[in-house]
Amino acid sequence: MLPLRLLLICLLIAANTVLHVVPLLVVALVKALVPSDRLRLASNGLLTGLAESWIGVNSAMMDRFTRTRVSVQEDAALQADGHYLVLANHQSWVDILVLQKVFNRRIPLLRFFLKRQLFWVPLLGLAWWALDFPFMGRYTPKQIARRPELARRDVEATRRACEKFRAIPVAIMNFVEGTRFTPAKHANQRSPYQHLLKPKSGGAAFVLDAMGEGLHAVLDVAIAYPGGRPSMTDLLADRIPEVRVHVRQRPIPDELLQGDYQNDRAFRARFQQWMNGLWREKDEDMTRMLGSEGQGME
Repeated sequence: MLPLRLLLICLLIAANTVLHVVPLLVVALVKALVPSDRLRLASNGLLTGLAESWIGVNSAMMDRFTRTRVSVQEDAALQADGHYLVLANHQSWVDILVLQKVFNRRIPLLRFFLKRQLFWVPLLGLAWWALDFPFMGRYTPKQIARRPELARRDVEATRRACEKFRAIPVAIMNFVEGTRFTPAKHANQRSPYQHLLKPKSGGAAFVLDAMGEGLHAVLDVAIAYPGGRPSMTDLLADRIPEVRVHVRQRPIPDELLQGDYQNDRAFRARFQQWMNGLWREKDEDMTRMLGSEGQGME
């Protein structure tokens, strides 16, 4: 029965995607062709509404076809028209569905920094492009060492995206660990945190620099799976009993709003110290959220 269940749910997700993405792409085409700034601005609301509807249907299917409980603790005053930088730990592709379920229509549409290769995902790649999701190269240190100009490409892509976001309510999502948590990665990094990989501060620093006063708060999110780190198949197969989420709203320190992260060593050290402080507290949150149940599924 499990293969049939997975097939049916995947077909429903695919149908929901087609029903929402096709009209979204039509609106995006009109936006690209019309000369009126007023119509372009109006089309942004339609694009966002379609994306939020798609997320809402996916979340409803998650509620209907699984018994997964999403328990949320919020130390935040969320605003649908806010301007946020959202920082979260990353363990699974399930994280994205959880974040969308928790925040959909409660804060602006989450916009992720995506690997450039994801542009070629059928339908969704074009939808992300139409919604102004930034596509990044995500170059390795070895590639950057051979070609330093590659690092500047991602910085410029961040700046271009943030220029578009200045005029609209926005929630810019950043998984600052840069990759999904695994025990092997944790060991290779010699991470000082029990439940987290080391944070990479550069992306968040570039967003704060580009947005300046345009962001009014950080939403610091911890995601914990008491049953163990799951896969997307575990979610569809109803093998995730509970997800625990803790949202903290944090002010953005004034001294971190403007600075040259790449070239100013002192500023970079201050920014990394701030980020490491967030991660130490998040690690403590994860220990509390997992309790004695955190040694399950891997």
